[in-house]
Amino acid sequence: MSRPLLPNRAARAHFLAAHALAEAPKGGTKPADLHALIHRLGFVQVDSVRTVERAHDMILFARRPAYRPRHLPPVIERERLLFEHWTHDAALVPTEFFDLWRLKFDRDRAAMERRWDTWRGPEYRAHIDRVRAFAHEHGACQASDMGTTATKGGGWWNWQPEKTALEYLWRSGELSICHRTNFRKHYAPTAATYPSAHASPHLASPDIIDRLCRMALDRLSFATSGELAAFWDIVTPAEAKDWCAAALANGQIEEIDVEATDGTLRRCFARPGLTSAPVPPVTSRLRILSPFDPALRDRKRALRLFGFHYRIEIFTPAPKRTFGYYVFPILEGDRLIGRIDCKTDRSADALHVTALWPEPPVRWTPARQHKLEAELTRLARFTAVSSVTFADAWLRAPILT
Repeated sequence: MSRPLLPNRAARAHFLAAHALAEAPKGGTKPADLHALIHRLGFVQVDSVRTVERAHDMILFARRPAYRPRHLPPVIERERLLFEHWTHDAALVPTEFFDLWRLKFDRDRAAMERRWDTWRGPEYRAHIDRVRAFAHEHGACQASDMGTTATKGGGWWNWQPEKTALEYLWRSGELSICHRTNFRKHYAPTAATYPSAHASPHLASPDIIDRLCRMALDRLSFATSGELAAFWDIVTPAEAKDWCAAALANGQIEEIDVEATDGTLRRCFARPGLTSAPVPPVTSRLRILSPFDPALRDRKRALRLFGFHYRIEIFTPAPKRTFGYYVFPILEGDRLIGRIDCKTDRSADALHVTALWPEPPVRWTPARQHKLEAELTRLARFTAVSSVTFADAWLRAPILT
């Protein structure tokens, strides 16, 4: 018996709608508004790179054009509607998901303890006790408050003991990031920072796994069991596979075929009736997206659904880069139509465009140029600069990858 089919254009529309990219950008910037948006997305990745603006700010701006970076800290630091922890990377997560993260705290703690003696030796456990006591006595703190400064780069094995201990206590849930100063983390006891969430009843692991899988599916529209596991990066692939089998047996989900841009079909799971549901309308708006936008986090999914191959080249030596250090995907309607290398030059009070590569077979028409200029003007206002400038020969021929 054949499975219900979700054609490629419909799949893109449902996926973009789930990520708040099908409708025209709009909405408020009050804490409750931003919390509701991040709840809809599931999380927003936090990243320090600021060639235009930081990733979390660009993700929110792409959906809320009135948003400015100053709007986010009160949601975290005053209202405590979000907490910072890890999904596949550092992210801002709705605080009502805190009880689900206890499974991640436990698993991260166990994984770190397995590595601990190999990396640091048992004597480092004394540093954890000392840092824990310091945080409980003094409140918000960072490694430098304890008489040391974390070294740069290299990962945990190059950090000072205090920094390592702070990260251990954060990843295991004992401490939380209470605020950032110039993007530097400050840690405080979770019981004091998020008292209600910390005091909430503990859920059993099977209940957490069930909720995480259901929530991931709702935010992806359709997915394989592996994609469900990867969404939050808490549930294991085996647990997601078992959940899918049980949910399929009791009718919570069904198997469908999702068409890729090349016409191939991929077996996925979806809520019953997705293939017969109305296809969400998609705005024709052009948007410049962060490389870490939730809609692009899964690079393989982006390739299947949109035919768009993207790779961040920050860590690629400059002579070997295909495009550039930090190149932004361009979304127009339900298509990823190109990528743009641009940077905010605050000393020149300008957003500077170095290059733009249309995605084959996109033609760069005057109408498309008008849309681009409108978006760049909005982006310049967002970054608080007054003009947009273009390098010579900025419009490049498509690069076939």
